[in-house]
This record gives sequence, C-alpha cells and structure tokens, in this order.
Amino acid sequence: MSGVDPDALARVHHAFIRPMLDTGRMPTRERAADELNMSLGELDDALAALAGIHGVVLDPHDGEPWVMHPFSATPTATWVEHGDRGWWAPCPWCAFGIAGLKQGKATIHARLGGEHEPVVVHVQDGRVLETDLVVHFAVPPRDAWNNVHRFCASVLLFRDRDAVAAWCARHGVAEGGTLSVRQAWELGRDWYARHADPDWRKWSAVQAATIFERTGLSGPFWHIPPADDPF
Repeated sequence: MSGVDPDALARVHHAFIRPMLDTGRMPTRERAADELNMSLGELDDALAALAGIHGVVLDPHDGEPWVMHPFSATPTATWVEHGDRGWWAPCPWCAFGIAGLKQGKATIHARLGGEHEPVVVHVQDGRVLETDLVVHFAVPPRDAWNNVHRFCASVLLFRDRDAVAAWCARHGVAEGGTLSVRQAWELGRDWYARHADPDWRKWSAVQAATIFERTGLSGPFWHIPPADDPF
C-alpha cells in the first residue's frame, strides 16, 4: 500500500503480538499507544492501515484488535497450551504457528471436524506426535480474506481422509485440500515464524507460494496467483 510506512506498521504489530505471546492477553489500544508514545488517534490510523494489509482484524464496534494471526483475542474452538500459558487460535494452522513461536512442548486442544469429539495434538521437540491425523481446508487459502472468519472456522482436524469425505457429505461442503498433520505443523511453523519479530512484514504472494510449495502443497487448490499486495 503506497503511503504506508512498513516499519511503523511493524512496530504497531509488535506492540500487540509480543505481549500476547508473552502473557496470553491482547493489550488494549490505550496501553499500546502509551508504549509506542502515540496518541490514540495515531494508533487507530496505524491499526486501520494494518487491517488494510490483513495484518489485523479489528472489532467493528470498538476498534480493538480482535484477531492478529495466529492469535484470537476472544474464545475459539482451538486452544494452545504451553506451560502455564494458553492462547485461543483461529484454527489449527494458527495453533501450529503459536506452537512454533513458543517452541518447546505445546498441546493443542480442538474438536474433530468442529463437532463433538475432542482431539489433542502434542508438539514436542519440533515434531507432532499424533502423526495419523489430517487437516482439511474447505476454502482455498487465496480466498481467505474474502471472509477470514469463515475461512479459519473451516480449517479443521480429522482422523483421516475418509472422515473428511464423510464430513463434507454430511454438511454439504465441497472437499477442498487435505494435508497431513505433519504438513500442517510445518506450514504453521514456517508461516508464522517471523510474526513476533520487531521487523515483521506480511508475506508477498511469491513468498507465500514458496512456503506452500516447500510444505508439499501443490495443485489448483493451493495455487496463489502473483500479486503486488501482501498476501
């Protein structure tokens, strides 16, 4: 986006992401403005610009950060546990991103297919222990920001590919893309690896496509068309 200072947006992004990662709580706009020595109006302008490049989802009522991937400031169906801390994640992709940022041992709590059966995934020593699970994406990632909440809600864990097919038939959802839980871990780890960095930048479309290819995600469903804007 022309006219937007990427270094300034990175500082605003970091002022929210770092405390969230360290404490499990999203700071208020007032607190972030004080930390950045900005007026609330200046911060709100920066947050609006950050939302414009999909770096944050703002609450439409009060303008507070609602989702700053891989974190959600409000409850979701996916919970990441790490020591005495915990975070809500918008989806398993984000949950693996949080586990990658924290490193060490993490436990992800979710429900298979977003239904009644709980599932627990452990990440330890840089690998996922429950290797038989899969993750299904109902919406192509290139279309995520058409409705990011719907996109995140439809990224779900399943026992296997047969369970994905049965779920799609049951709910009238077209089968999308299914990857192994190991691939989902690698995708989350690599995608969010720099999200807590002070000099964070959104991935370009080319960078995003490279991460997908490196994770073994290829074919029309995973295709990310070239673009000038951040992905």
